[in-house]
Amino acid sequence: MSLVLPLLAWVALSASGVVSAVFLPSPRAVLVAGWEMARTGELFADLWATAQRVLYGFGLAVIVSVPLGIAMGTFYAARAVFEPMIGLLRYLPASAFIPLLIIWLGLGEPSKIAMLFIGTVFFNTLMTADVVRHVPRSIIDVSYTLGARRGEVLHKVIVPHSMPGIIDAIRVNAAAAWNFVVVAELVNATAGLGYRIVRAQRFLQTDKIFAVLIVIGLAGVTIDIALRLLRSRVGRWAG
Repeated sequence: MSLVLPLLAWVALSASGVVSAVFLPSPRAVLVAGWEMARTGELFADLWATAQRVLYGFGLAVIVSVPLGIAMGTFYAARAVFEPMIGLLRYLPASAFIPLLIIWLGLGEPSKIAMLFIGTVFFNTLMTADVVRHVPRSIIDVSYTLGARRGEVLHKVIVPHSMPGIIDAIRVNAAAAWNFVVVAELVNATAGLGYRIVRAQRFLQTDKIFAVLIVIGLAGVTIDIALRLLRSRVGRWAG
């Protein structure tokens, strides 16, 4: 019902004529626009271009942030070195780096991928560290009592116990990555869902804008479901 009721309200509002179709196209018009873009192939090309940027930018952020977050959550020295700097950098808007990234990396793909990386790596690091810090101390103490070494406690106790929470952190920041990629594609992109939105806006094609927004939502939900399934497999013992 949480999906049906807003859809019915959309149908009723667009059919009433209270709001112009230029500002609020009907669901049918959006469906037709989406089908036309899919038929010509441009929708799938744009989706693939955007998905690649998310994969590279956010994937790189995960590769960096997860080990760093585990180190910060496990070792006081790592937390003392990195947490103040990361705590400061996370408050800087990723979009504010666009002029610098263009100067440093140019207008091509590297600057877009770098923006995704900057926008997600700091939050994912701190969230991962917070998950690791919440591993029950009693479990760690029992491991040492049973003769486990520090490295064994890390990769046999701390990391497995933290993995469901780490995946949850990745789920949250994956949504942020999809937000940032649309912003990144507003600057000199030749393909991508954000580029398609800007192109449609120039000609007041709001039906195409709505269609692309729906595709972004569906892509995000698909990734979220996949990560939930992964979490349920690696952490069946977790609630």
